[in-house]
Amino acid sequence: MIDRAIKKINPNAEFTYFEEDINTIQWLNGTTPIPVADIQAQLPIVEFDMAMEDLRAKRNKLLADTDYLALSDNTMSAEMTTYRQSLRDITNGLTTVADVEAVVFPTKPTS
Repeated sequence: MIDRAIKKINPNAEFTYFEEDINTIQWLNGTTPIPVADIQAQLPIVEFDMAMEDLRAKRNKLLADTDYLALSDNTMSAEMTTYRQSLRDITNGLTTVADVEAVVFPTKPTS
């Protein structure tokens, strides 16, 4: 997560660090050092971003699993339409990692 936090601040930063220890960062090739406090301030944001990425990946897989039902030569049931819309809306209003972790996916209808 440290590397992602640094890259949020300076996408061009070159650095190395050891064993996920923020205090071992070595700045390379003239990269202006970023204060540890600034990096630490980005960590919760990065954690949320990563949680959202995981949630979207799961959601996208569930949508992909039913994409064939949305083809023009198929008529989706109302339940399937609602299911797919619920999946698309699943990220709405999430602002914390706890919100993301509390998401309950809708149950896929049988038809």
